[in-house]
Amino acid sequence: MAALELLWPIPRNQVGSVMWIEKLADGIVRVQTPIGPRYIMPSFLQRVYLLWMFRNFPILPHAVLNRRQQHLIDRLCSEQRFVSMAYADGMDEVPVIGTIERRPVMGTQEFTPRRRVAAIAEDSRLAAERQRS
Repeated sequence: MAALELLWPIPRNQVGSVMWIEKLADGIVRVQTPIGPRYIMPSFLQRVYLLWMFRNFPILPHAVLNRRQQHLIDRLCSEQRFVSMAYADGMDEVPVIGTIERRPVMGTQEFTPRRRVAAIAEDSRLAAERQRS
Protein backbone atom coordinates (compact mmCIF):
# COMPACT_ATOMS: atom_id res chain seq x y z
CA MET A 1 0.00 0.00 0.00
CA ALA A 2 2.89 2.37 0.77
CA ALA A 3 4.36 1.86 -2.71
CA LEU A 4 0.98 2.60 -4.21
CA GLU A 5 0.74 5.82 -2.18
CA LEU A 6 4.13 6.94 -3.55
CA LEU A 7 2.94 6.44 -7.10
CA TRP A 8 -0.53 7.83 -6.54
CA PRO A 9 -0.82 10.00 -3.40
CA ILE A 10 -4.20 9.99 -1.68
CA PRO A 11 -5.58 13.44 -0.76
CA ARG A 12 -5.98 14.02 2.97
CA ASN A 13 -9.77 14.29 2.78
CA GLN A 14 -10.01 10.74 1.34
CA VAL A 15 -7.84 8.98 3.94
CA GLY A 16 -10.90 8.05 6.05
CA SER A 17 -12.64 6.45 3.08
CA VAL A 18 -9.58 4.31 2.35
CA MET A 19 -9.61 3.05 5.95
CA TRP A 20 -13.34 2.36 5.61
CA ILE A 21 -12.70 0.29 2.48
CA GLU A 22 -9.89 -1.63 4.22
CA LYS A 23 -12.22 -2.42 7.13
CA LEU A 24 -14.85 -3.58 4.67
CA ALA A 25 -12.39 -5.82 2.82
CA ASP A 26 -10.40 -7.36 5.71
CA GLY A 27 -11.78 -5.98 8.98
CA ILE A 28 -12.06 -7.91 12.20
CA VAL A 29 -14.02 -7.33 15.41
CA ARG A 30 -12.38 -7.16 18.84
CA VAL A 31 -14.42 -8.61 21.70
CA GLN A 32 -13.21 -7.68 25.19
CA THR A 33 -13.81 -10.63 27.51
CA PRO A 34 -12.85 -11.18 31.16
CA ILE A 35 -9.90 -13.32 30.02
CA GLY A 36 -8.66 -10.80 27.45
CA PRO A 37 -9.44 -9.59 23.95
CA ARG A 38 -10.59 -12.01 21.25
CA TYR A 39 -10.52 -11.18 17.56
CA ILE A 40 -13.27 -12.45 15.26
CA MET A 41 -13.22 -12.66 11.47
CA PRO A 42 -16.78 -11.90 10.23
CA SER A 43 -18.09 -12.63 6.74
CA PHE A 44 -18.37 -9.84 4.17
CA LEU A 45 -22.07 -9.16 4.84
CA GLN A 46 -21.43 -9.22 8.58
CA ARG A 47 -18.61 -6.68 8.09
CA VAL A 48 -21.03 -4.41 6.22
CA TYR A 49 -23.49 -4.55 9.10
CA LEU A 50 -20.75 -4.13 11.70
CA LEU A 51 -19.38 -1.07 9.92
CA TRP A 52 -22.83 0.48 10.12
CA MET A 53 -23.08 -0.58 13.77
CA PHE A 54 -19.78 1.13 14.66
CA ARG A 55 -20.37 4.22 12.48
CA ASN A 56 -20.35 6.61 15.45
CA PHE A 57 -18.42 4.82 18.19
CA PRO A 58 -15.33 2.60 18.03
CA ILE A 59 -16.21 0.81 21.30
CA LEU A 60 -19.68 -0.39 22.29
CA PRO A 61 -20.75 -2.23 25.45
CA HIS A 62 -22.71 -5.40 24.74
CA ALA A 63 -25.58 -4.08 26.88
CA VAL A 64 -26.31 -1.08 24.62
CA LEU A 65 -26.75 -3.17 21.49
CA ASN A 66 -30.25 -4.04 20.34
CA ARG A 67 -31.42 -7.65 20.36
CA ARG A 68 -30.42 -8.29 16.74
CA GLN A 69 -26.93 -6.88 17.26
CA GLN A 70 -26.45 -8.84 20.48
CA HIS A 71 -27.55 -11.99 18.68
CA LEU A 72 -25.01 -11.34 15.89
CA ILE A 73 -22.15 -10.87 18.37
CA ASP A 74 -23.22 -13.91 20.40
CA ARG A 75 -23.42 -16.00 17.22
CA LEU A 76 -19.98 -14.83 16.07
CA CYS A 77 -18.51 -15.76 19.45
CA SER A 78 -20.28 -19.12 19.56
CA GLU A 79 -19.08 -20.04 16.06
CA GLN A 80 -15.57 -19.52 17.41
CA ARG A 81 -14.30 -17.89 14.24
CA PHE A 82 -11.51 -16.39 16.28
CA VAL A 83 -8.37 -15.23 14.52
CA SER A 84 -5.40 -17.44 15.36
CA MET A 85 -2.65 -16.19 17.65
CA ALA A 86 -0.12 -16.12 14.79
CA TYR A 87 -2.44 -13.74 12.95
CA ALA A 88 -3.17 -11.78 16.12
CA ASP A 89 0.52 -10.88 16.53
CA GLY A 90 0.21 -8.44 13.64
CA MET A 91 -3.03 -6.88 14.90
CA ASP A 92 -1.66 -3.39 14.38
CA GLU A 93 -1.74 -4.08 10.63
CA VAL A 94 -5.24 -5.56 10.49
CA PRO A 95 -8.07 -2.99 10.51
CA VAL A 96 -10.35 -3.35 13.52
CA ILE A 97 -13.95 -2.51 12.67
CA GLY A 98 -14.85 -1.97 16.32
CA THR A 99 -14.65 -3.28 19.85
CA ILE A 100 -17.43 -4.92 21.85
CA GLU A 101 -17.08 -4.85 25.62
CA ARG A 102 -18.55 -8.16 26.68
CA ARG A 103 -18.29 -8.25 30.45
CA PRO A 104 -20.19 -10.70 32.63
CA VAL A 105 -23.38 -9.30 34.11
CA MET A 106 -23.14 -9.02 37.86
CA GLY A 107 -26.08 -10.63 39.64
CA THR A 108 -28.28 -8.51 41.82
CA GLN A 109 -28.00 -10.41 45.06
CA GLU A 110 -29.30 -8.91 48.22
CA PHE A 111 -26.64 -8.98 50.89
CA THR A 112 -27.63 -8.86 54.52
CA PRO A 113 -25.82 -6.25 56.55
CA ARG A 114 -23.05 -7.39 58.92
CA ARG A 115 -24.93 -6.23 61.99
CA ARG A 116 -27.66 -8.73 61.35
CA VAL A 117 -25.11 -11.54 61.10
CA ALA A 118 -23.54 -10.34 64.35
CA ALA A 119 -26.98 -10.16 65.97
CA ILE A 120 -27.76 -13.74 64.88
CA ALA A 121 -24.45 -14.94 66.32
CA GLU A 122 -25.16 -13.09 69.54
CA ASP A 123 -28.68 -14.57 69.72
CA SER A 124 -27.30 -18.08 69.24
CA ARG A 125 -24.77 -17.45 72.03
CA LEU A 126 -27.56 -16.28 74.34
CA ALA A 127 -29.65 -19.34 73.41
CA ALA A 128 -26.69 -21.61 74.21
CA GLU A 129 -26.28 -19.93 77.61
CA ARG A 130 -30.00 -20.40 78.33
CA GLN A 131 -29.77 -24.09 77.54
CA ARG A 132 -26.83 -24.46 79.97
CA SER A 133 -28.76 -22.90 82.83
